[in-house]
Amino acid sequence: MMIWQDCITVDPLVCHGRACIKGTRILVSVVMDNLVAGLSHEQIIESYPSLNMETIQAAIAYAAELTRERVVGMPA
Repeated sequence: MMIWQDCITVDPLVCHGRACIKGTRILVSVVMDNLVAGLSHEQIIESYPSLNMETIQAAIAYAAELTRERVVGMPA
């Protein structure tokens, strides 16, 4: 079982404290933006060779965890 904490870091001295893939300066939000844009995991890895399937899955798991932390109101 993959544990996202093994792949994601938040360090105030790296990327202004935004969540990124450990050992890189690739933000989790960049990975998610690419997925939302319809890129496949393979295309993302081609663009960011320091990523792999595990780190992309960790980014997804981290984002899913964030959705459990707060509720965003939707306009009626």
